[in-house]
Amino acid sequence: MRFHLPKGVARAGTLAVALALPLAFVTPAQADPDPTALARSVKAKPVVRHLEAFQRIADANGGTRASGTPGYDASRDYVAGKLRQAGYKVTIQPFEFPFFMQNSTATMQRISPDPRTYTPTPPDGSVVGEFATMTYSGAGDVTATVQNVDLQIPPPAQPGSTSGCEPADFAGFTPGNIALIQRGSCDFRVKAENAQAAGAAGVIIFNEGQEGRTATLQGTLGVPTVTIPVVGTGFEIGAELAATTSVVRLATDTESETRTTYNVIADSRSGNPGNVVMFGAHLDSVTAGPGINDNGTGSAGILETALLMAKLPTVNKLRFAWWGAEELNLIGSEYYVANLPAAERAKIKLYLNFDMIGSPNYAYKIYDGDDSDATGAPAGPPGSDEIEATFERFFDALRLPHGGTDFDGRSDYGPFIEAGIPSGGLFTGAEGVKTEEEAAKYGGTAGAAYDPCYHRACDTIDNVSTEALLVNTGAIVHSAVTYAYDRSLPGGTTARTNAGAPLQMRGAPYHGHNHQVSR
Repeated sequence: MRFHLPKGVARAGTLAVALALPLAFVTPAQADPDPTALARSVKAKPVVRHLEAFQRIADANGGTRASGTPGYDASRDYVAGKLRQAGYKVTIQPFEFPFFMQNSTATMQRISPDPRTYTPTPPDGSVVGEFATMTYSGAGDVTATVQNVDLQIPPPAQPGSTSGCEPADFAGFTPGNIALIQRGSCDFRVKAENAQAAGAAGVIIFNEGQEGRTATLQGTLGVPTVTIPVVGTGFEIGAELAATTSVVRLATDTESETRTTYNVIADSRSGNPGNVVMFGAHLDSVTAGPGINDNGTGSAGILETALLMAKLPTVNKLRFAWWGAEELNLIGSEYYVANLPAAERAKIKLYLNFDMIGSPNYAYKIYDGDDSDATGAPAGPPGSDEIEATFERFFDALRLPHGGTDFDGRSDYGPFIEAGIPSGGLFTGAEGVKTEEEAAKYGGTAGAAYDPCYHRACDTIDNVSTEALLVNTGAIVHSAVTYAYDRSLPGGTTARTNAGAPLQMRGAPYHGHNHQVSR
């Protein structure tokens, strides 16, 4: 089957024919290939076959393709094998990362006084309970007395509790007790490490108590340095535990350790190596599910684009990347950018990112390179506005609605923007809720998530809009042909202050898909 337009959209034949429209914006030299012919070669079945392969891999490996698991390694091998067969120069880039997985749902019970079992947040995060296991918590099953650590109840007017931030806070702490600590001015990791050093058998960190800081804490320790159970809870439960001498059972079943995973990098055989046009998508899922929309769709879209472009003698070098460990803080893409020599980094003229391009309740979202929406992050590096305009022309030529989406730091474009590289890409929505205006614009259901299975076990092959996937794959092909033969790339003449300079990657707070806070 070929691409087809969504119902209700005016058309003249199939989308495969319509794809020739935006490609008319490219003015190829005499020897350049016919972009229209390439567009007509784009079909649905090969893209869907890649998703089916990712689903089979997950099914054979415990339902996940997360970095550090056999499911990810099999996904890596599938992508690399296809690329090598097509003639690409493939590099498998290993790197270490902090792996974390919850094997089963945690337990938190007050044994005395007044026995009570608290509602857990399950490993897939499908609901938020009264407590949540912190990412990189250790494993264990302990029953012990809860001991307060430098608490401020009622809380200060402004956030700033120093509970657990200094080793001195644990003076007089009884080894073997469970430390009860208040959220505040230092990282959860610091609090948990200080508690562990003081001999705590477990840690409960509760929200600080000001407006907006009362709900269940869903936090991360950032690195696997703590071996005891660590959970987060809300202010009300923390204050209740602090008011009496309580005995509590904490049980967490986790794997938290340093593992090795991989980026897959593929370079075209042709094209000027001084002008690199780069495409990227993260290959890993979360541990809770197979990750077919997030991000099998982006991975499949750029893979099929790479296969279609493989035999073309391009003017500029094409580079395709499948990132590992995105779901644990963009680790793969940050590692790649940070370890590129400055001269090599300067050769990358633009970076295009594709993360979740087939959400079932989709909206067509283009990264806001010029900050014309005046929302959130500022404009991308100079040239990002041109990239946004290229995608806009594609959707306009097909008479498809589209809107902007903020460079909010939640995907792998982040390290490239920080390096001063013009960036852009596409997105169809995650756990955010579709508005009435968007439902009128794109169809679908207002008041519902763009992806109701976001980061859950139900993110399977059945959780993908083929319509959105294929339209966006068409947009990827369009951008690939556009920039493969562009003699004046957006990043080619722009002065980029960071692109060729030594780069210090940020020690940023947790900014991957999970939305977990670190303090």
